[in-house]
Amino acid sequence: MVIGYECDTRFIPAHHQPALLIDLALSRGIDSHRLLRGTGLFYADIAEGRAKLSPEQFVTLIGNAQRLLDADDSSFLFGQRLLPGHYGEASHTLENACTLHQALERLQCFRALLSPLFTPRLLLDDKQAYLYWLDSCGTGHSRIFLAEACMTAVVAMSRRLSAERLPWRFHFSYAKPRYIEQYWVHLGEELTFDSQLTMMSLPREYLHRPRPDASATAGQVAELASQTQLASLGWQCSFLDRLYEYLQANIRTPLNLERVALAFGMSPATLKRKLQKHDTHFQEQLDLARKHVALYLYQVRGYGNDEVAAYLRFTDTTNFRRSFKRWTGMVPSGLRRLFG
Repeated sequence: MVIGYECDTRFIPAHHQPALLIDLALSRGIDSHRLLRGTGLFYADIAEGRAKLSPEQFVTLIGNAQRLLDADDSSFLFGQRLLPGHYGEASHTLENACTLHQALERLQCFRALLSPLFTPRLLLDDKQAYLYWLDSCGTGHSRIFLAEACMTAVVAMSRRLSAERLPWRFHFSYAKPRYIEQYWVHLGEELTFDSQLTMMSLPREYLHRPRPDASATAGQVAELASQTQLASLGWQCSFLDRLYEYLQANIRTPLNLERVALAFGMSPATLKRKLQKHDTHFQEQLDLARKHVALYLYQVRGYGNDEVAAYLRFTDTTNFRRSFKRWTGMVPSGLRRLFG
């Protein structure tokens, strides 16, 4: 049973997203041999369109590029080039989206082809659209680089599709960096750091403006071709994506390593080993899913402590508050506004 791609699954065409980072480094005089050290790749194979690499090889490449470029704007410049990209039919689905909403939905649907290391998840309420990002396969020290690049990519794509700069707002789950001016230049000034989510938001009104230059027919054909491509790979997303989705869908039922392993058709030891390979463990993933459900219930649905505790099947509100503090580092009353 194939659950999803893993950190060592070699499926990412090196001449797609990785080549954009390689070209950026080469344009700044970085030697290709030093850039590709430890990746198992050769530039000649990349240039001929033959090479495929795994997420962990891509992360190694990112680490090399960060070290060799040693520039605060590297992730942002990389991000500006990422979307819609030149990745075949998947990129055509974005280019021919009839609205920004459709483009974001396709980005989410074809994330394995368009954003294989960092997963975008679209959430809507009555007034806002939220795009939050999760690690797809254990990216370690590259997470901040990827957060910067992926958010910049969506900002650049939305500006291209909408022919205007949109009023995105940003939350980051890490501390304010010393190079904050790069955020101002590439993302704007609506920034919040030390947040509970890495997320960007936009008023819903901007999602549904029609794009007269888009071809609905071409977009539909590209969408079908992209679905066929994913079917040939045998999965839609990463192993960690599938686990997150399963945990969220079953968050109100008793969940433990053994039960989830059974649902995934593997032994508990195998599931534990797969999680260790991705630099995580079962409790961390379960806490992440519970945290995100709790945040949604508090800040979108307007639930109180007792209601959230009951939804998550905590019989004791005190125990829930203790767990929430473990997930977030704060009690519910200290939660800053994320949504809205």
